[in-house]
Amino acid sequence: MDKTHKCDKSDKCAEKRDLIIQAALELVAEQGFHGAPMAMIAEKAGVGAGTIYRYFENKDDLIRWIYKNVEERFVEVMMQGYPEHGPVRERLVHIGTALVRHLINEPLQLRFVEQFHNSPYGVDHRREKIFGQQKKDIISELFHEAVAQQIFKPLELAILFSLFFGPLVDICRDHILGFIKLDDALIEQVVGACWDALRR
Repeated sequence: MDKTHKCDKSDKCAEKRDLIIQAALELVAEQGFHGAPMAMIAEKAGVGAGTIYRYFENKDDLIRWIYKNVEERFVEVMMQGYPEHGPVRERLVHIGTALVRHLINEPLQLRFVEQFHNSPYGVDHRREKIFGQQKKDIISELFHEAVAQQIFKPLELAILFSLFFGPLVDICRDHILGFIKLDDALIEQVVGACWDALRR
């Protein structure tokens, strides 16, 4: 049984769960997974140590659930105004631009995602996404379409993802750290440069 669904009808229960999630998000973003034991998450959330286990089976369950929800938020943001029938370049530029704008406004989510992808959690997640049998998401479908149409360089999907999304994440981090200042014009240039890295 999925414990996270117990809160659907109780505002107080959902509020407590959200406090746990926010505490875990902040601690992992600041200190990494090893620096965020369950007892510390409970203390930061202001709940009893055993309370977390009412909502999440264990720490792995909590971490994966947070990532799933962060990823769903990414997709939600990317799909706002998505030009579904536009050319590949228009669709990918839309996705990249939406992602950058979201990440620079959500630095905790950015740091959490970086921690996740640089951990065994992220390795397993990426392996399943690239090689697994799960249903392809909108981004994977777009990349497969571009490869099939010979728009992109003939490289492995993992490399193509890295060439596009890797620099965008780095640029967002540099903006948050104050090394650069992203505005709409610069975001457009950066996303365009990432597109250029992919195309033949």
